[in-house]
Amino acid sequence: MVQEKKIVDEVSGWLTVFDDGSVDRTWTGPPEVQFMADPVLPHNDFVDGIAMKDIIIDADSGQKVRIYLPEKNVEDMDKLPILLHFHGGGFCISQADWYMYYAVYTRLARITRAIVVSVYLRRAPEHRLPAACDDGFDALLWLRSLAQGKAYEPWFNDHVDFGRVFLVGDSSGGNIVHQVAARAGNENLTPLKLVGAIPIHPGFVRSRRSKSEMEQPESPFLTRNMVDKFLNMALPIGSNKDHPITCPMGEAAPPLQNLNLPPYLYCVADQDLIQDTEMEFYEAMKRANKEVELLINHGVGHSFYLNKIAVDMDPNTAKETEKLFAGIKEFMHKH
Repeated sequence: MVQEKKIVDEVSGWLTVFDDGSVDRTWTGPPEVQFMADPVLPHNDFVDGIAMKDIIIDADSGQKVRIYLPEKNVEDMDKLPILLHFHGGGFCISQADWYMYYAVYTRLARITRAIVVSVYLRRAPEHRLPAACDDGFDALLWLRSLAQGKAYEPWFNDHVDFGRVFLVGDSSGGNIVHQVAARAGNENLTPLKLVGAIPIHPGFVRSRRSKSEMEQPESPFLTRNMVDKFLNMALPIGSNKDHPITCPMGEAAPPLQNLNLPPYLYCVADQDLIQDTEMEFYEAMKRANKEVELLINHGVGHSFYLNKIAVDMDPNTAKETEKLFAGIKEFMHKH
């Protein structure tokens, strides 16, 4: 007789964990939004000005990245900058090939005239933190190996400026941006140069709920239950939200003034559930005399620009998405 698996934890719509350690990430929420989590296959030819492929960057671990290459136009520099992207999902869900990321990062590659490298991150609870941060940093070191000529990938070696690498990440990917930037400050990346970091709505929280976490409206991309459960599954066993990865402005984290960080474009939405603690980090960066520029989107919530339905149907979401992308483009042009 086959014993039926028992559910030990779940996040409604997103993820179910069973007593044998297996995880089911089949979408069980409203079917009309399922398409945003559907995978998009790579295409080596240019579609809407972007070619795309997946490559393995570590044969031993099987780690992959997805590359978005914009079709060359007459206004391009000879070599394009690199945007190294870390996806969100509370460290537990999402993949680099999801449609919602495809829709955003093909558009961002066209707007910023950059090659986007999106990292397939290991996910919790199978791989607890710092696994995803390690994956992000390993991807940066792989770019360094290309810059040094120790590895070869034609889309990079023929098209990119390794002296202009930016980190970008949304939600929990914003946490990874900061962790990778902090590690990079202790690493000789020559001839690659990390010139900027762009955390977008990073998942910075504390054990004690902030005022915004208690009072702001929940959104499809962030609820209090998601914050609690995803981080409980993702953080090292025995840790809480005051861990340095989720609370880099807290007492348990390395002092920000001691970190060698690139310039930051720090992106916040004024209706984000965790806006208060996101702003705590910004103020801590200012006190530490770090170069940080603040971009605030108004009338929108956490990861609003990933919601393709809202971007297409709601004028304010569309306007604020354009503002966010324009701000990223301007920041990259300055660095």
